[in-house]
Formats: sequence, structure tokens, C-alpha cells
Amino acid sequence: MHTPTYAPAYLAAELRLPTNGLDYAILGIYFAVVLGIGFAARRSVKTSLDFFLSGRSLPAWITGLAFISANLAATEILGMAANSAQYGAYTVHWYWIGAIPAMVFLGLVMMPFYYGSKVRSVPEFLLLRFDKGAHLLSSILFAFAAILIAGVNLYALAIVVQALLGWPQWVAIVVAGFFVLAYITLGGLSSAIYNEVLQFFVILAALIPIVVLSLKKVGGWDGLTHKLTATHGHDFTTAWGGTGIGHANPLGANWLTIVLGLGFVLSFGYWTTNFAEVQRALSAKNLSAAQRTPLIAAFPKIFIVFLVMIPGLAAAALVPKIGTSGSGLQYNDAIPYLMQELLPNGVLGIAVTGLLAAFMAGMAANVSSFNTVFTTDIWAKYVVKDREDSYYVRFGRLITAIGVLASVGTAFLASSFSNIMSYLQTLFSFFNVPMFVVFIVGMFWKRASMKSGFWGLLAGTTAAMVNYFVLYKKDIIHLPSDQGANFVSAIAGFVAGAVVMVAVSLFTKPKPERELQGLVYGTRSPGLSEPPAPGDAAWYRRPALLGWGAVVLAALCYIPFSF
Repeated sequence: MHTPTYAPAYLAAELRLPTNGLDYAILGIYFAVVLGIGFAARRSVKTSLDFFLSGRSLPAWITGLAFISANLAATEILGMAANSAQYGAYTVHWYWIGAIPAMVFLGLVMMPFYYGSKVRSVPEFLLLRFDKGAHLLSSILFAFAAILIAGVNLYALAIVVQALLGWPQWVAIVVAGFFVLAYITLGGLSSAIYNEVLQFFVILAALIPIVVLSLKKVGGWDGLTHKLTATHGHDFTTAWGGTGIGHANPLGANWLTIVLGLGFVLSFGYWTTNFAEVQRALSAKNLSAAQRTPLIAAFPKIFIVFLVMIPGLAAAALVPKIGTSGSGLQYNDAIPYLMQELLPNGVLGIAVTGLLAAFMAGMAANVSSFNTVFTTDIWAKYVVKDREDSYYVRFGRLITAIGVLASVGTAFLASSFSNIMSYLQTLFSFFNVPMFVVFIVGMFWKRASMKSGFWGLLAGTTAAMVNYFVLYKKDIIHLPSDQGANFVSAIAGFVAGAVVMVAVSLFTKPKPERELQGLVYGTRSPGLSEPPAPGDAAWYRRPALLGWGAVVLAALCYIPFSF
């Protein structure tokens, strides 16, 4: 999941980094490697399945790292560090409650439905389970959301590069857009995935020196907690302090809304139906690898929180008034400030490259999922049907270019919002949560009728938007923060979608049971009868063991932050 509300997203101009030729050389090498991967992947693209799903041929460790890298956009890196500088250890909730359980659920419960049905996209599953109405509406909503979110990544990149390197915003947007367009157009999803694996390690190489040097600067973990307790109070370094029902806290959410709004509705809505993530698992070579994809990703997700939270906490300790007019720094400036203060040249180049890699990973994930949904779910099914396979590969490349150009446009749209993180979180409550309720009801209730999918999706999206734009923005109901409003919008969308689906199902015909095989829990499809791969008895090839191990480890990580 991504980050909640905090101070405006513009970075301070005085954070210009003292980069030199060595730093720019590292950046140039990275861009050259990115394009090289695109050219290398081009040779493997012979069919539309190769272009859109890597021919379903990739091993689990590749798809698992790509899965986590696609989520680890720089909007998350900068935003979660900013979140930590403002709210403290509350940030762990977005990982151990707001990600790990949903990722495990995706691997253990939902991937057998997705992969076993041999669908090419998440909306295509709705076509099999419901009807064309639900399929077309979900395809349009997802394509629209993917372009908006890709634009957010582009705009966030632009403001960071402008502040740190002095490039004009439009130059950063055009340059990043060009490189993403080049390597996805060349090699399709394979190019995006292999670049995401590279980007994962580049991002780690950027964050680890910042964490180590910032901890050293504040006197280690004990020195950090001592300083923060003195300046921000004891609750700042705990995960649950001040979240009792009826208690006020800066987050504007109590433990119940954290668990239900973030931990269930927003989290499951994002991780289980967001095709930008699920697409990585669908490209795996078999069902076992597809199930292990989100589970493998869950393990680094447990620990990545420390890489983004500790810099935010260190910034709050070093600049106690960060985020106020007295410091000259916004919460968003936490990581750029530490980069400026702590990193020598060379390491600085790696850190800047890591930020650019993170932005490009987030944008590429959305663009590659957009071109798949638009080509296979909209164009091939409703506009130009039954053409030769090579036509859809060519069209996929064309719509990739159109998608990148549209993302450039929505990047400038994002610039009209004072807080792009709040904007991003709002998009998730509008688009991901209603789709999740349609999936979850359809997967676990045979009686859910074909028509209920369309009306449930429409009702959920409408309810979330009405809650946010009418009830919250017009102050009909008072909510303490935009993030609190997003939690409530997500819950409203989930409840409205579920109620409407049940009501419509009671008055319309269900789908014939023979057509529900492999689409509803308790049924089985031919796609799930594949023999196990050699060595599947090994512990690391058992999805259930990996999944529950991730949950237990995440739960144990809470212990140091609970008191």
C-alpha cells in the first residue's frame, strides 16, 4: 500500500545535491543497462502471450522480486519516510497489517483461480465469472486508474529531480517517460519484469547506506528512540499508542479503522485485484510458481519498512520541527535531506539512481498492465475481434506509446493537487476496493448472479466517490484527515458493493453451475490438475508454509513496537 496524508509534496529548493561527474556516470550506466535489457528481451517476443505475459515462462524468484519492485515506487519510498517523520512508528501498519496478510491471501487463495482459469488479466476473470457488463466496466475503470497512477509516479519523479538535480520538471517527465516507453515497447512484460528485478537491488543499494549513516548520526537505535521520546512523546515510537477508540491521534484513525479500513478493505482491495501486481504472478511458469510469487515478495516486504521508516524517524530526530514553517523542510524532504547531509559522491549517485529506478518501476508496472488490459480486454474483445496474433502485438506496442503520452498528461494533472500521496490513496479507495468486493463475493458465493458483478462494481465505486467528494469534502460528515476519509470511503464502497450484489442476485438468475468450475471456491478447473513440479515437496516450494511463515514473522516484528 501507499502512503497517507501529510504536508504538501513539493520539495525544498535548498535541497540541491552536490552531484558531480561520478554520480552522473552511475546514472548513465543505469539507463544504458535498462535499454540493454529491453533490446535483449525483444528477441523472446514472438506472440501476444510473450508480449503481455512473458509467455507464462518465468521462475518464481524472478516474478516475486518483480512483484515487490512494482510496488516499491519512489512515491512509496519518499512517502513512507515522510509518513514516519510525521507519525512515527505507525508506518509499520502499512506493511504488517496493510500488505502481508493480503499478499498471503492472494498467493494461497486467489492465485489458483486466476492462474487456473488461464485468464490474461484480472478483468478477464470477471468476464468468466459474471458477464460482459462487469468485464467492460472493470476494464475501463482499471485502464483509467492505471494511467492516473502512472502519471502520479511521473510527476513525483519530476518534483524530486527538479529539487535534487535542478532539472526542469518537464525534462524529467519526458526523459523518464521515454526510457519506460522504450524498454516496454521493445520487450513487453519480460523487459519490465527483468528491469524491475534490477531496480529492486538498485533501490536497496540506495536505501541501505541512508539507513546505516542516519542511525550512526543519531547515536544508534537507542539514541534515536531517546531523542524522539523526548521531543515527540512515547507514542511516537510505538505502533498502537493513542489508537484507542475515542482517543485523538495525528493519524485520525483508531485501531478499528486501521484494522478494517486499512488492514482489510484497502489492503485486500489493492493487493488481490490490482493487475499491476497480479500480472507479475500470471507470468510465472506454473501454478506453484504463481502462488509463490506474492509469498516470496512478502518476505522482503516485512523488512523494507525499516528501510523507509528509519530515515523518516532519523529526520524527525535531527530536525525536530520538520514539517513546520520553522524548519524550512516538509515531511517529504526527509530522505532528500539525509542524502544531502550524509552521502558522499558516488554513493550519492547510487542513491539518486535508486530513486529514479523506483519511479520507473512504479510507472512501468502501471503502463505494462494498462497495455494488456486495453489490448486484450477492450480492443480485442469489443472493437477489433479475431485478428491475427501479430496484429495484437503491434497494437500492444502502439497503445503502450499512447499510454505513456497519456501518463505525461496526467502527470501535469497530478500537479494540481497539493498532496499527491493523498490523491494516490484516494484513487485506490475508488477503483481497487469496489473491484475487490465483486471478486470476493463472486469467488465465495455461487448464487451471485451474472448481473450482480456490474451493479456491485458500479455501486461500490459510486459510494466511495460520494463519501469522499460530497460527504467529506462538503463537510457533511467530519473526518479528521484525508487519510481517515479514504479509510471511510473504502469501507463505504465495500459495503455498498456487497449489499447491491446480494440484492441484485436475489432477483436475477445465477450463472449455470457447470460454468462456475474453477471460478468459485470449492470447485476445480482443469488448469489446477497440473502435476507438481520436481522437488515441490521442498519447504521453499510449499506456498502454504511460505505464506504462514510470512504472517508469523510479520506478527513477531510487531512486538518491539507495541509497548
